Amino acid sequence: MTRRLTIGLTVVVTAGLLGAAGIAAYAAAGGGRHAHGAIMKRMVTAAVDDALDSAQVTPDQRAAIHGTRDRLFAAFEEHRKTRGARMEEVLALFETDQVDPARVEALRRQAEGEHARLRDTVVQAVTDVHGILTPPQRKALADYVRKHRPHGAG
Repeated sequence: MTRRLTIGLTVVVTAGLLGAAGIAAYAAAGGGRHAHGAIMKRMVTAAVDDALDSAQVTPDQRAAIHGTRDRLFAAFEEHRKTRGARMEEVLALFETDQVDPARVEALRRQAEGEHARLRDTVVQAVTDVHGILTPPQRKALADYVRKHRPHGAG
C-alpha cells in the first residue's frame, strides 16, 4: 500500500469509529428528540454557572439563582407539554370544510395567554436575580452577557 492510501484508510476508519462511538453515546444517553430538552437544560445550566462564576456569587446567591432557573425550566416545560395538543387543535380546525373564526380567535387568545404567562415568569426571574445580586455583581454579569452573547443576537 502506498503511504497516501494508508493514511486515507486510517482517517476513514478512525472517523468511522469516532462516529459509531458518538452514536452509541447519544443512544445510551437517551438521544433523539426526547433528549433535546435535557441537552438544552445542561447547556443553559453550564452557561448560567459560568456567568455566575464571572460575577463571583456566594453559594447562597447561587442557590437562590438556581431556584429561579428551575422555575423558568418548569414554566417552559409546562408550555412544551401543551404544544402537541395545541397543534392537533389547529390541524383539526384546518381540516374542516370551513374555518370557524370564533375557534381561531379562541386558539389565538389561548396562545397569547400562555405566552403572557411565560413573559411574566421571565420578567419575575430577571427581577429576582436583580434583587439577589449586588451592583458590582450585576455589572459583572451584564459584561459577561455582552461578551458571550451570540453574534447577531441584538
